[in-house]
Amino acid sequence: MGRYYSGDIDGKFWFALQQSNAADRFGSTGEATHLSYYFHKDQLDYIKNELSEITKNINVTKLNEFFDRQKGWSEDTIKAAGITRNDLIEYADYKLGIQIRDMLESNGECCFEAEL
Repeated sequence: MGRYYSGDIDGKFWFALQQSNAADRFGSTGEATHLSYYFHKDQLDYIKNELSEITKNINVTKLNEFFDRQKGWSEDTIKAAGITRNDLIEYADYKLGIQIRDMLESNGECCFEAEL
């Protein structure tokens, strides 16, 4: 069983890596029993800047290639690929941020709820 977010964007938080409030880092704060997020196009520069900061910390190309080759991961497979657990946490947040950015660019706003 996993934790999901749904609304203008949908997805599943990465098990044992990504917290339900991961979208907080992109400039909006979730609420109590579930987290409700609302992003407006005015936040787009902030989101792009945060995505840029993430790409300074991890090798997105390497991680994209890793996950293009396989669906999941284990401690052994990431270790063999030279990927750290922190890289995975940052990458999971990066993928969420991309969804938010893309929705803002196409729709001007992005709303979703995240399970706790």
